[in-house]
Amino acid sequence: MSQSNQFILLLMNLTTWWRLRRWRTGMAVFLSAIMLAWGMLPAVALARTETPVPQSESIQPYLDRVIEKVSEFSLDNGMKFIVLERHQAPVVSFVTYADVGGVDEPDGKTGVAHFLEHLAFKGTTRIGTTDYQAESQLLDRLDQLFEQIQAAKAAGNQAEVARLEAEFAKVDAEALEYVTQNELGQIVEQAGGVGLNAATSADATVYFYSFPSNKLELWMSLESERFLDPVFREFYKEKDVILEERRLRTDNSPIGQMIEAFLDEAFQVHPYKRPVIGYNEDIRNLTRADVQEFFETYYPPNNLTIAVVGDVDASEVKQLAETYFGRFKGREKPPAVTAVEPPQKQTREVTLELASQPWYLEGYHRPAIDHPDHVVYDIIGRLLSDGRTSRLYKSLVEEKQVALTAQGFSGFPGDRYPNLVLLYALTAPGHTVEEVATALRAEIERLRTEPVSAQELERVKTQARAEVLRSLDSNMGMARNLVEYEVKTGDWRNLFEELEAIAAVTPKDIQRVAQVTFQPENRTIGRILPKANEGQSPES
Repeated sequence: MSQSNQFILLLMNLTTWWRLRRWRTGMAVFLSAIMLAWGMLPAVALARTETPVPQSESIQPYLDRVIEKVSEFSLDNGMKFIVLERHQAPVVSFVTYADVGGVDEPDGKTGVAHFLEHLAFKGTTRIGTTDYQAESQLLDRLDQLFEQIQAAKAAGNQAEVARLEAEFAKVDAEALEYVTQNELGQIVEQAGGVGLNAATSADATVYFYSFPSNKLELWMSLESERFLDPVFREFYKEKDVILEERRLRTDNSPIGQMIEAFLDEAFQVHPYKRPVIGYNEDIRNLTRADVQEFFETYYPPNNLTIAVVGDVDASEVKQLAETYFGRFKGREKPPAVTAVEPPQKQTREVTLELASQPWYLEGYHRPAIDHPDHVVYDIIGRLLSDGRTSRLYKSLVEEKQVALTAQGFSGFPGDRYPNLVLLYALTAPGHTVEEVATALRAEIERLRTEPVSAQELERVKTQARAEVLRSLDSNMGMARNLVEYEVKTGDWRNLFEELEAIAAVTPKDIQRVAQVTFQPENRTIGRILPKANEGQSPES
């Protein structure tokens, strides 16, 4: 795989699949295909309903009908449900949205949200085990041995480390004998479910899959059980899986190293600066008790929102939800993120010399998703990098030929809190990252000083509206958008109001926001330069 594709895949991993529609159109389609091939996207997420979104002249009546069919309710314990009845096909999609992500992790325990997501598929006291009573004793013993191994390593007692590790391996093998591998997945698959998966971002953790509509009660039972009675089995085995994931994605990837260093430089205070997968040392030191404590803090019912879209009856959904999810005891709302990133006062830079093609990155701070100018930033991103007709591609790739690819997007690494507009380019052979920087800034300056033509703006706005509408075409797409807007903006209706906001964007809006945002003191620069051979400069 080319380094260009590796870079884009890494960014997609970091921003997570449910925000695909905010990527530029052509690149989003390309990436969807890659991620589906890699098993990173559930096929159901790309499937359409049997009633596609109508053409533009009938969009508003269609949206009005959709809004009328959306119902919502909350249980006594604070858990919220959003239900949309769609009876065109006998299928239903479910999204469980936990309002917790990488930003919520305690210092020194980065990666715990992502780790918990992995463990949420390991089952309960009844699912995933042949004898939980016997298994639990072995799981406790593994935790004890891990603590003893850590203490022996700290004391430099290698002989004791070897002895304890041998015993650990023996107990671990015994514990695995009680495990029924992937029993949750098998139950879902045998009942006709598809797309069982999850994703963790800086902002949230989302669990999702689809079922035939006659399996509504089975979903209620399975989903409530795994968050009411989870068992974090195979903990140490999964830790190795996550460490390997980090090695591939970050430690052994020049682009991964740059993204981690870039975010650490761009954010000084806000936890967006930390990698969602976690730092290596933090992951190694995490314990089952850490995960359990994090779960108990951030997975109370009032921090979970569920979207149900498809061939269901809303009253039946409510009745079953009260039966199954009503068993959850109400608890205090988790602590909110209070860190506020201060305004950036000067240009920041990070340069890495690595075994890589040269890359150039620029990031600019921008406000969160609930800011009135949110859609303006989205349109600016599209003007700069929406496929082959975008300004960056036409200028840097086709005309000046200083880059092999030039892209960007808004809302990195999340958008719940103030975040970044990120622009990046792969330098063409025979050219330097400084040439790329000069060409890129020329296009940014055009946005600041020249009004966008009505024709160009209308083209981009039409594409933006079309992407939003396409994302609503499938049950899963509708569910993930409803729940995301409910949690991030406070009301799922803002999803549909965004269509009107897009249509209202003017050239003056573009120029006003560009002038405020694209200032040198608000800029963070990242450079990947190839390692120089002896007697050769990095740019040679």
